[in-house]
Amino acid sequence: MAIKKKDSPSLAAPATTKASKKPRISAKTATREKPALKPSSPFPIVGIGASAGGLAAFEAFFSGMPANSDPGMAFILVQHLAPDHKSLLTDLIQRYTRMQVFEVEDGMAVQPNCAYIIPPARDMAFLNGTLQLLEPSAPRGQRLPIDFFFRSLAQDQHERAICIVLSGTGSDGTVGVQAIKAEGGMVMAQTPDTTEFDGMPSSAIGTGLVDYELSPADMPAQLMAYVDHAFRKPPLPADAATHQTENALKKIFILLRAHTGHDFSQYKLNTTNRRIARRMAVHQIETIEGYIKHLQQTPTEIESLFRELLIGVTRFFRDPEAFKVLEEQVIPRIFAEKPAGAVIRAWSTGCSTGEEAYSLAILLKEHLEILKKNYKVQVFATDIDNRAISTARAGLYPASIAEDLTQERLDRFFTTEPGGGAYRIHKSIRDMLIFSEQDVIKDPPFSKLDLISCRNLLIYIGSDLQKKLISLFHYALNPNGFLLLGTSETVGQGSELFVSLNRKAKLYQRKEDFHGAQHTALGQLLPPLNQTGVRYQQTIGQAVGTGKLSLRELTEQTLLQQVAPTGALVNSQGDVLYLHGRTGMYLEPPPGLTGINNILQMAREGLRQDLTMALHKAVRQKEIVHCTGLRVKTNGDYTQVNLTIRPVLTGPGATTEDPLYLIILEEVAPLKPPDGDNSPTSDGVDRLTSTVHIASLRQELLAKDEYLQTANEELKS
Repeated sequence: MAIKKKDSPSLAAPATTKASKKPRISAKTATREKPALKPSSPFPIVGIGASAGGLAAFEAFFSGMPANSDPGMAFILVQHLAPDHKSLLTDLIQRYTRMQVFEVEDGMAVQPNCAYIIPPARDMAFLNGTLQLLEPSAPRGQRLPIDFFFRSLAQDQHERAICIVLSGTGSDGTVGVQAIKAEGGMVMAQTPDTTEFDGMPSSAIGTGLVDYELSPADMPAQLMAYVDHAFRKPPLPADAATHQTENALKKIFILLRAHTGHDFSQYKLNTTNRRIARRMAVHQIETIEGYIKHLQQTPTEIESLFRELLIGVTRFFRDPEAFKVLEEQVIPRIFAEKPAGAVIRAWSTGCSTGEEAYSLAILLKEHLEILKKNYKVQVFATDIDNRAISTARAGLYPASIAEDLTQERLDRFFTTEPGGGAYRIHKSIRDMLIFSEQDVIKDPPFSKLDLISCRNLLIYIGSDLQKKLISLFHYALNPNGFLLLGTSETVGQGSELFVSLNRKAKLYQRKEDFHGAQHTALGQLLPPLNQTGVRYQQTIGQAVGTGKLSLRELTEQTLLQQVAPTGALVNSQGDVLYLHGRTGMYLEPPPGLTGINNILQMAREGLRQDLTMALHKAVRQKEIVHCTGLRVKTNGDYTQVNLTIRPVLTGPGATTEDPLYLIILEEVAPLKPPDGDNSPTSDGVDRLTSTVHIASLRQELLAKDEYLQTANEELKS
C-alpha cells in the first residue's frame, strides 16, 4: 500500500522573491560548465515524468527541495513536448532550484546535484551513467517517452532507480513503474486530487506498485528521507549470517504465511533480504526487529511485502528470440504430432498480469490459422497474486504495449479503448485462456500438457525447490512435451528428465528414458495425483517421503476412513481441488475425455442436475444447501444419496468474499431402479420446472470444457 500524505494548500509557483534567493544559472552557462567525468561513487537517479499540467507540478517539486544542502542525487525530467517548439522548461526549472539545470545533449554524463531536461522530438535512454538521445520510432501521438526512459533507467541502475509520475493524461509511465519496481527501485506518484490531469498518476497508482502518493511539494522531504535510509546506512546482510537475523527472517516468513497462505522460506535469501530492506527504507525503520513489529501492527504492510516479493513484471513477447524459437520450432511440432480435432494444452506458470500468456496464445492462434484445421487450444495461466490474475482476466493494457507488439498483431488481436489510452485483448484470444490463482509450489499441477512456460520464477527460489518443480513439470508434460524457462534459468540437476533443444532460448524437451527417479521428488512435493490432476487424500500405509505411520496416526486414519463420508472441495465454478473417500461411486469423467476435473462434468446420472442447482444456490446465497433422497446411477443400479454443500470461509485459497465449497455425499440405503419412465425426484432444493431456466443454470455452471467455467467470473471483470 502506498504511503499517502495530505496535499499542500496550493501548487502555484512560489513568489519571485523566494525564487530570487536561489542562485540562477542560465542553461547556456550550465551547459558550458558541465563536468566531463563521471563521479567515482554511485548515487540515486530520479526520473520524473509529466505531461499536461506538469509545469506547476515541476515548480512545486523543485521549490520544495532543500535550499541550503545538496540532495546527492540526479534528476532527469521527461515531459511530453511538441516537436516543433523550443522547450522553455530548462529556464523555468532553473528559477526554483540551486542545482545546475541542463537540456540534455547526446552522450551527456549524469552528475549528482544536477537536473536534466529532455529536448523536444527525442526519446532518451540511460546507459552506463550517460544520457543517450534517439530518434523516436513511434509516430507523434503514439510516443511514450516516459515509459521508454523509465525502462532504460531500471535496466541500468536497478535499486538506485527512482521514478516519479506527475500530472498528465493517458498512461505513459505505467509500464516504466513496473520495470522500476521489478529491479528494486522506488516509485512516487502525485496524488490525483492535486493534479490538473490525473490520468498518468492514477494509472501508475492502479498498478499497486507505488510506494508514496504525495503532492509535489511534499515529495522532496520524503525522497530525501528514503534515499538517506536506503543508500547511506548499512544494508541488511545478504546472506543472513547472524543467528539473530535468521530468527528475524523466520518470524517474517511466519507472518507472511499466516496472512497470505504462501511460504517464502525457500526463496533465495539475497532477493528476500533486498526486498525486506527496501520496505524498511520506505518506512525509515532502522532494525529488522522494528520492521517485524511494524508488520504485526500493520496488516496492510504484510500485503505490501508479499507483493514486493512476487516480482510481478512482464511484457508481451518478452525476450523475442525465445518466442521466435517457439513460433518456428516448437508450435509447428506440437500441432504436427496431433490429429485434427485434438486438444493442444499449454501452461504459463507465474503468469503475473498475463502478457506472456497472451503472447503464447497469439502464437498458437497464428499457427492454427495457417493450418486451417479444427484444433482445440487451451492455455492455462496461473499466478499466486490475485490482483495480477484479475488484471490478466480483464485483458486491458496501457497504450505502451505498442512498443512490444508488431502493428499487425496489435491490429489483429487487440481493440483500442475509447480515448486511445489502452488496448483490450480480442475475444478470439481471450477465449483460449483460463486464468487461475495458484501456487505452483504447493498446489496440484495441470496434466497432459504439450508445453509449459515457466520463465523467471526459478531464479528466485532455492535449489531444492527448483529440483522439485522441474520434477513436477516432467510429470505434468505429455511424452516429448516442451519446457521453456527464463534466460537465466536451467533445469539444473534435472538433466536426466529433460534434454536441451536450444541453450540460448532455454528450451527443453521431456525425456522418456528415465527410471522413476522423478516420482520420488514429485511425491515429496505433493500427495499423489490422479489422471485429472486432482489431489487425493494419502492412503493408509507408508507416507511418501516419510517413515512409517505412528500407531496414533494409523488409528486416526483408519477411523476417519470408516466414519467420514465421501466428499470434494471445489471452487465456485465446480473445479475440484481435493477428493476424499469413494468418489468413484458418484463421479466419473465423461467417456472419451481425459483431464476433466470439474465436478459438474464428472457427476453421474441422477446427481448432475441437482448438484448443479445446489451449487448455484450455495454460491449465490453463501449458505449451506441440503439435497436429500437423490438417486445416483452406479453400475446399472441406483444408490440413494443425501447431498450437502457447505461454504468454507477460511483456510488456503478461501475468503469470506470468495469461499470454497465442501460437497458431502452420504449414502442412505440401496434402492432398486425406478420402474418405467418415472424420473428421479429430490427434496431440499426448490425444483425449477422451467426447462429454459434449468438450461440457463447449466450454461452458467457447467464447464464449456476443462476449467472454462472460470469464464463466468472473468466476464464480470
